[in-house]
Amino acid sequence: MTEQLIPIDQELLDILETVSDPEIPVLTIVDMGVVRSAKIENQKVYVEITSTYSGCPAMDTIADDIKAAFKQKGYEASVAVILKPAWTTDWITSKGRAALEKYGIAAPLSEHADKEALLGNKKLVKCPQCGSQQTKVLSQFGSTACKALFQCEDCKEPFDYFKCLK
Repeated sequence: MTEQLIPIDQELLDILETVSDPEIPVLTIVDMGVVRSAKIENQKVYVEITSTYSGCPAMDTIADDIKAAFKQKGYEASVAVILKPAWTTDWITSKGRAALEKYGIAAPLSEHADKEALLGNKKLVKCPQCGSQQTKVLSQFGSTACKALFQCEDCKEPFDYFKCLK
């Protein structure tokens, strides 16, 4: 896993860390890895974010939430959605991965392991409820396009798995 490194002024970073992902509210947009840059020029803040996938319906909400967070601190903000480089689950921070699992969503595996798990070839996805790897895929499509539905064979609980996206 490679965490996204973003050279952002600490004051701006502190404000951005107050903005939650609207689909997974336990994650900030910084922990999700969608923030690409933020800078101040002439008292206006410019933020670039990357969509987790093309057509993600949450991007408008995230942009509005960023503007509101900066307005609350006395700044005007402009938000641009950039598509290159494409977002990857590698950009989810360690803190973000831990928050996902605590929330009940299994964190993404590596690209190769993800394919093996989603095809049902190997039991690699850890149940966020009990920690067992005795899990099975119920559907490659979960509550959102970026998740798959799994079930633990030990505790019997269903849960979302955040698919690896590259």
